[in-house]
Amino acid sequence: MFTTRPTLRGTFGMVSSTHWLASQCAMAVLEDGGNAYDAAVAAGFVLHVVEPHLNGPAGEVPLLLAPAGGPVRVLCGQGPAPAGASAAHYRSLGLGLVPGTGPLAAAVPGAFDAWMLLLRDYGTKSLREVLRYAVGYAEDGHPAVERVGQTVETVRALFEEEWPSSAAVYLPGGRAPAEGELLRNPALAATWRRVTDEAEAAGGGDRERQIDAARAVWREGFVAEALVRQAARPTMDTTGVRHTGTLTAADLAGWSATYEAPVTYDWNGWTLCKAGGWSQGPAFLQQLALLPPRLPAYGSADWIHLLVEGCKLAMADREAWYGDAADVPLDALLSASYNAARRTLVGDRASTELRPGSPGGRTPVLSAHALAVAAGGPGAEAAHPAAGAGEPTVAGNGATRGDTCHLDVVDRWGNMVAATPSGGWLQSNPVVPELGFPLGTRLQMTWLDEGLANTLTPGRRPRTTLSPSLALRDGQAVLAFGTPGGDQQDQWQLHFFLAVALGGRTAGGGYDLQAAIDAPNWHNDSFPGSFHPRAMRPGSVTVESRADVAVVAELRRRGHHVTVGGPWSEGRLCAVARDPRTGVLSAAANPRGMQGYAVGR
Repeated sequence: MFTTRPTLRGTFGMVSSTHWLASQCAMAVLEDGGNAYDAAVAAGFVLHVVEPHLNGPAGEVPLLLAPAGGPVRVLCGQGPAPAGASAAHYRSLGLGLVPGTGPLAAAVPGAFDAWMLLLRDYGTKSLREVLRYAVGYAEDGHPAVERVGQTVETVRALFEEEWPSSAAVYLPGGRAPAEGELLRNPALAATWRRVTDEAEAAGGGDRERQIDAARAVWREGFVAEALVRQAARPTMDTTGVRHTGTLTAADLAGWSATYEAPVTYDWNGWTLCKAGGWSQGPAFLQQLALLPPRLPAYGSADWIHLLVEGCKLAMADREAWYGDAADVPLDALLSASYNAARRTLVGDRASTELRPGSPGGRTPVLSAHALAVAAGGPGAEAAHPAAGAGEPTVAGNGATRGDTCHLDVVDRWGNMVAATPSGGWLQSNPVVPELGFPLGTRLQMTWLDEGLANTLTPGRRPRTTLSPSLALRDGQAVLAFGTPGGDQQDQWQLHFFLAVALGGRTAGGGYDLQAAIDAPNWHNDSFPGSFHPRAMRPGSVTVESRADVAVVAELRRRGHHVTVGGPWSEGRLCAVARDPRTGVLSAAANPRGMQGYAVGR
């Protein structure tokens, strides 16, 4: 199969991320003797600088890590709802949905503490060593990618009229940054310098004490004070009204990132690892569980139809059962008997229904909004929200508006990590003037109905779309991968994984990493979106124009509402791999968007 780039191979280290500067900085850390976790932390902070429209320090990051010779762990950098963020409070403000922007949508920031825990517990480098790359790009400038300026232009009026602190950073001299123009954020550089200086003063010469001191500065020091002040400022949001948020000093001081065991599913000799039911990650596993024993030809209309219809069933279960406000019945949802019954719902025609199942005999309950849009009410067949009114993702016609971020690293010792940073976008909240970055908006993913698994609940995590992946063979980590894309993440990742596992099976094996990434891709929106205004498009399938025209015609004949997008418009996969038999490492990155790169040797 034609590929846009080679799959990289070597034995020293491999990195893949959604921005070439982050990939190269991670590689520089490996070259300097650091391990995969040091490299991931350095790259994560660089992504905050060079992809500010896609992530920030006050956003969130779930990570999957596989230490050489150790068990896979989930590091949860998804903060919960503040103590004052109850569904009743938001309804008392006259709201039916959590706003897509502004401080009411801000969860407790999670990314910074997660990166610090990873560095402390698994890394070897000091805080100053891993932050120096991000500090340099923030202070000296980095060449802006085209979509930074495009995103700023979509919110120019908001910045100029309502969010002057954001205009000061992203409209210097009244202009959005042009592609390739150096973009600086001296306030952010100063923040990291002050955090580092205070951490070193408090921690002395001890690396771990310094990192814990930095966490304390974030949670209880000058960073926390500035975040709380910002949350209390009346801020114009997507409702057209100025609201104050609920984040307090106690919320920040009382939360820490945590480690968890992954949810796993065994399929055809592979073990797939995902974060728990507080994320959409298990929907990837459910789609695997729904596959029949005999599969149609890879890439055929039968193949795409099967995966689209299976995705609809898994995402309907996500709507009914996933969230942190109730127990998620994952054992039942992934059981053979449950999926055998669900599999019978996949017919020859495209379904336009939202059909959650009844694991363990339990009755599914959906939000009023989900029921309304599924029945053709407001939000059904709606296009995706404009950039700035939620996570930048993929438009209904397949055109990308940007996404989230992703990075994967594997080192010469066999340590592996997959991370999907997001939130805290430049268009989510005003820049905190003292800090150089905004609060996030992940609470928009919760519902304001009572009694749901994903009801907005103080101290509980909003169900996130962020969904990194790790795959094992014979108990050893062999593949780390992920993609930006909101609700599309666990669609595109499934397509990629199956291409690796099965894509070239007629020739005796799957596609290599780059071929699997480059393969024509697709997604559907036949379920309520996770981002304000929570729209859905029943029966939709968006395919790249590189798809076989006969396949598109057959999908339409089966009742799918097919939109043909651009030739390179679906997915932004990153991946690294390790062959435990030989020690050979490999990596590939997505050519779509002209940003992602893999590096290694």
